[in-house]
Amino acid sequence: MFDYQGYSWVFLKGVQVTIAVSLCAAVVAIFMGLLGAWGKLAKVRFANVIADAYTTIVRGVPELVLILLVYYGVTRLLQHVLSEITGGDVRIDIDSFTAGVLTLGVIYGAFATEVFRGAFQAIPKGQIEAARSLGMSPLLTLRRIMLPQVWRFALPGLGNVWLVLMKATALMSVIQLEELMRWTDIGARNTKLPFTFYLTASFIYLGMTIVSMALQHRAEAWANRGIRRE
Repeated sequence: MFDYQGYSWVFLKGVQVTIAVSLCAAVVAIFMGLLGAWGKLAKVRFANVIADAYTTIVRGVPELVLILLVYYGVTRLLQHVLSEITGGDVRIDIDSFTAGVLTLGVIYGAFATEVFRGAFQAIPKGQIEAARSLGMSPLLTLRRIMLPQVWRFALPGLGNVWLVLMKATALMSVIQLEELMRWTDIGARNTKLPFTFYLTASFIYLGMTIVSMALQHRAEAWANRGIRRE
């Protein structure tokens, strides 16, 4: 049943790219999430509008559409704008890895925004007021009081975002990124064994999900150490 006809190596190569894209996109998503949460919670009307528009638009448009828009549309737009500015013929190529990382990071940064917003709001206001009364600056309060607690509140939500992001890397095959789904498709086409290859890929995704959930539980236990549960 599991005869790969010499193409078992495609899974290893695919997993390596999938994990690399997922980790890089997760970093972008966390950055965008923190920035978006600041925009939503800041007492600045313009920042509120931008953050609300970001989360509404990104969460309302299918991931596949955004991927194609970034990979094909943004490249053309940048080439046109820079050509108009410089007066010459400017060529810009966005490789599939960069396009995948940026697109997934921006997409799931919108979901991370809501996770971080809820985490910041979960911090007792009395602690922030106490820090201010002690003369702490807003930046120092953020670094010493808020951020250490934000991660504890945000970890469950961020774990869910990570799981969805990791599985969404399969969509990157449409822009020729050689992640797990792309390599699986290559193996299936060359061997004429689609069921075997796609079933194996599903088990691999499931395995990565189980490992991620186990690491998430350990991270949550570490973040909640010393916290009394009532």
